Amino acid sequence: MSTERWSNRGSTRIIHALSKALWIALALATLPVSAQTIVDEWATVKAPPAPELKLVQIDPSSAALLVLDFVSPNCTTRPRCMASVPAVKHLLGEARAKGMLIVFATGPTGKRADIVPELSPNDNEPVVSTGVDKYANTELEKILKGGGTQTVITIGTAAQGAVLYTASAASLRGMKVIVPVDGLSDTPYSEQYTVWHLANAPLVSRNVTLTKFSLIRF
Repeated sequence: MSTERWSNRGSTRIIHALSKALWIALALATLPVSAQTIVDEWATVKAPPAPELKLVQIDPSSAALLVLDFVSPNCTTRPRCMASVPAVKHLLGEARAKGMLIVFATGPTGKRADIVPELSPNDNEPVVSTGVDKYANTELEKILKGGGTQTVITIGTAAQGAVLYTASAASLRGMKVIVPVDGLSDTPYSEQYTVWHLANAPLVSRNVTLTKFSLIRF
């Protein structure tokens, strides 16, 4: 075979290789740029519309009021928690008048005496102590089942802690969960996130009703 033929064949291979490389480069250039992360877009995210707050009718014989972490320092160091105490006290009084089951909760090392004085539990009202999920390592589930509870009104601080985890745990156990948005407290963003999560989270949201104190009827 002549030197000229080898030269032509080599040139053809080079041209094919260059064409292939050019095609790959063009294909890569037309791929969409990777999406930014939520952290990159943080400042541009717009909050979704606020969820609807609904009127709720409570059957005291099958409902319980969960009063979560209204203790010192959890509540006393949070202005929004302390601001909610008068309304919580009023709801507590209504629930007691109707003979509802009322359960208080504190943190893992908390005691009955740590609960803010305005909301002090009566001697016959149980207190459980644990982390953010008040079902975890406590007798809360046993207490609720023993009282024939099908619905829990869940209030407390921190919104994204005790309220979010305990309300979610109750919902996942098939209970109806009533959450007054003026009965959960922390920073405004934490409260907003918690309300959005409870209204939209898969499985959890189907049993959750968002309301406010003035829309609760006994």
